[in-house]
Amino acid sequence: MSQVFHALGLHMHQPPGNLRLLIDSNEWEAMQIVRCYERVPRYAKRFADVARLHVGFSGILIEQMRDPDVIDRYRRVVDLPAVLESYREADNIEPIGMGYFHPLFPLIPRDDWDDQLRSGRQAIAEVFGREPRGFWPPEMAFAMEMVPAVARAGYEYIVVDGVHVRDAVTRGDVDICQPYRASHDGASITVIPRDRDLSNAQESGLDAEWFEREVARKTAARPVPALVTTWSDGENGGWFRQTAEEAGFFGHYFAPFMERVRDGRSAIRPVSISDYLESHAPARDVHVQTGAWNVAQTSGHDFSQWAGTPAQRSAIAGVFAQSARLHELANRGVSGPASESLAAAQRLLMESETSCYLFWGDAWLPQLQEKIRRIDQLLGRVEGARDTARPRPS
Repeated sequence: MSQVFHALGLHMHQPPGNLRLLIDSNEWEAMQIVRCYERVPRYAKRFADVARLHVGFSGILIEQMRDPDVIDRYRRVVDLPAVLESYREADNIEPIGMGYFHPLFPLIPRDDWDDQLRSGRQAIAEVFGREPRGFWPPEMAFAMEMVPAVARAGYEYIVVDGVHVRDAVTRGDVDICQPYRASHDGASITVIPRDRDLSNAQESGLDAEWFEREVARKTAARPVPALVTTWSDGENGGWFRQTAEEAGFFGHYFAPFMERVRDGRSAIRPVSISDYLESHAPARDVHVQTGAWNVAQTSGHDFSQWAGTPAQRSAIAGVFAQSARLHELANRGVSGPASESLAAAQRLLMESETSCYLFWGDAWLPQLQEKIRRIDQLLGRVEGARDTARPRPS
């Protein structure tokens, strides 16, 4: 039996309202994107005997895919309810959770972590019909302070970028082809390091034989069994969006790789992380450095893609200020129409924490700034209602 295992993960997300915007403004791109969602369970079913995949959806993407108006607009391209049902039926796809609105957790208020985690987990459970055991932090943005919150939400493991994983004592490098345990403030969770180089190839283009050679090279001097984990976006870039399937990820790489596994020509065994952990529990503690994955020209060792400019940092400060204000009002208690305004502000606050508003810098910051302005107005109504309801001194 193979001693080299492969865990393949795909991450799916669209910011609030984007599926409706795309079908109205760029139908070709919209068609490319939603076909990416349909393709995954179809290939999982085709190779049900050997394929094992991990797929995570942001809650806001699921919300859009279940919206009757969006379903109707995309009907000529794909049947979205049928696509979601096919994920539920695919036993060889392991569902992965994330924050509902795809927030960078280290860059949003901690008071909002539980809401993002809880609602994101619930959205996945409703679609897949089973609770996700693993968590994928949006943009792979992670800090050790997240461990208690992620564990409290019910997750058993979290996938992190392998370049940030260090020995808990020496802070030296570790073998990224093993699971580990991370502990913080009395809570612990299993950590699965992602191979950045192989994941970059998964996102941009590779073939089965090259992948097998690279895995063999990387694992040759490492202890067995080895768990090679690759994770990338599943609907971004021409490689995944290729409508001629034989030239894209699933036709050019995935199907030939699964054929090699099925025929016994591959030394690599696809595996779900949950199944792997059943017999290979982590035995070593690690410290995960604060950071994200590499995007654009950034290394991921800081958050410069999302917080590198004064305008980005100012917008983040605005989110923190409105969050503190909202939680203070909620803790005091409100009733009547004020409670409706508070609930609307809460929804907008969660939505404002979507990473995309920061990722695209000046292009999308006005949308975030508008949300902050609307939150400010709603909370002003709540404060005004409280002042009106306060008894006057005799």
